[in-house]
Amino acid sequence: MRAPLIVLLVLLAVLGWWLWPGGGLGQIGQMAAGYQRSFQNEMALTLRATKAGNAGAFWTLLGVCFAYGFFHAVGPGHGKVLIGGYGLGRRVTVWRLGMIALLSSLGQAVTAIVLVQGGLWLFALTREQMVGTAEDIMAPVSYGAIVLIGLWLLGRGARRMLRRPLGHDHDHSHDDGTCSHCGHRHAPSVEEVAGLTSLREALLLIAGVAIRPCTGALFVLVITHGMGIAGAGIAGVFAMAVGTAVVTVAVGTGAIGLRSGLLGSAAGGPWATHLLPLVEIAAGALVVAGAGGLLLRAV
Repeated sequence: MRAPLIVLLVLLAVLGWWLWPGGGLGQIGQMAAGYQRSFQNEMALTLRATKAGNAGAFWTLLGVCFAYGFFHAVGPGHGKVLIGGYGLGRRVTVWRLGMIALLSSLGQAVTAIVLVQGGLWLFALTREQMVGTAEDIMAPVSYGAIVLIGLWLLGRGARRMLRRPLGHDHDHSHDDGTCSHCGHRHAPSVEEVAGLTSLREALLLIAGVAIRPCTGALFVLVITHGMGIAGAGIAGVFAMAVGTAVVTVAVGTGAIGLRSGLLGSAAGGPWATHLLPLVEIAAGALVVAGAGGLLLRAV
């Protein structure tokens, strides 16, 4: 069992460095914030050009919004933490996780549109009040929901570990649920269980990310509404969401590759049955630590 414990400790050490304020996430976040400020200035200029009807300004706006969404996702955020942690902790295809990541980002755009349109038309909220609603109410709710998902992943791995005591590597059943001794199935297969839970899990993941709109999207929607070019603002927000999705899809794909590499290297080894629970525990810790840190800063 020494090898899987080393793997887990290495994963947690990398996690700690990445989430530490002066570590990887903090350094990359500072760089991304600088790019975001540059694109915000460019966005303001492009919006004025779009309002004036300059040729090509609308497409330039979409490109700037896409770039803003990309660098926004590179910085500290909950979406990629959740998607990456889920891809590490659960057996899921790249296509399915990619669709979850894309729909999560598009869901954020829809939430921003609903908040702005509702705030302007129904409640006459100012831009500052809408941003306050997103940051003070919706963001903590989103982070809290993601922490719960991380705890679920962590608990799932812990339960698997308790069912497989150290030093006992015999696995009673095969992946299809067939007992190696009696030849009968005592439980549904992994594929059957995944089919029953994947839709529910996907919806929970999407909702956990989508409930918190991007403040950059709120800025674009409010400004374009005041300028009389609300349609351009909505298109820009969806371009922003696609830029964000590029990063989250990449993180999810990397997490799936890491999971496959770890489990593949252990296949057939004496401690192979213990590695999967350890990976799930590490994935749950990743999500809890990442979203938990954001939650503490938000409350």
